[in-house]
Amino acid sequence: MDHKLLEYLQSFLTERRRSLFDKVLEGRTRHITVAVEDVYQLHNTSAVIRSCESFGVQDLHVIEEVNAKRIDREIAMGAQKWVDVHRHTNTKDCISTLKAKGYRIIATTPHKKAHTLQEFDVTEKAAIFFGRETEGLSQSVLDAADDYIYIPMVGFTESLNISVSAAITLQHLMSKVKSSDIQWQFTEEELFEKKLDWTRKMIKDVERIESRFTASQIRK
Repeated sequence: MDHKLLEYLQSFLTERRRSLFDKVLEGRTRHITVAVEDVYQLHNTSAVIRSCESFGVQDLHVIEEVNAKRIDREIAMGAQKWVDVHRHTNTKDCISTLKAKGYRIIATTPHKKAHTLQEFDVTEKAAIFFGRETEGLSQSVLDAADDYIYIPMVGFTESLNISVSAAITLQHLMSKVKSSDIQWQFTEEELFEKKLDWTRKMIKDVERIESRFTASQIRK
């Protein structure tokens, strides 16, 4: 970790921006992550990115086996700069990747023997899967899931829009995570890497500036 480089680059930021990075990173986690499977409406995926950013979830996995679209920047409201979006061309690869990283696969569905958000155990790393607007999650996700969760509702409507479901789910689960005794925050290495990443995004012509810094270190 090149702390001298980070210190140099952060000298180009205002003190307020540096303090804001520190404050936001205190609430960031990879203990919970999110995956959306072939969401058709572009604004729904963009809204989920915004929810991830708002509630401190650093990673979003977007499965584009059927529907591949760009991020709607207007709806994401700049959140795509602060959330790491990982794209997958098929569902099985996404599931395999997440399992390899130690995540339990959690399917959101009202049609299985599912836990409510209140009942769900957040002590283990969890990847929360949300499905298509009309069909919901594919059978591949349902078969691979380690557990299932749903949002209890008392009206005639059986389901919510995916962007609304994601916001409610993340707000609730992240509240549980942050009030628990588990180690949910970034490691020191993750903090450094993300702070460096965000700092680079704030500086115009950052490559030239980094080259100048590297040259100055070589001369020493």
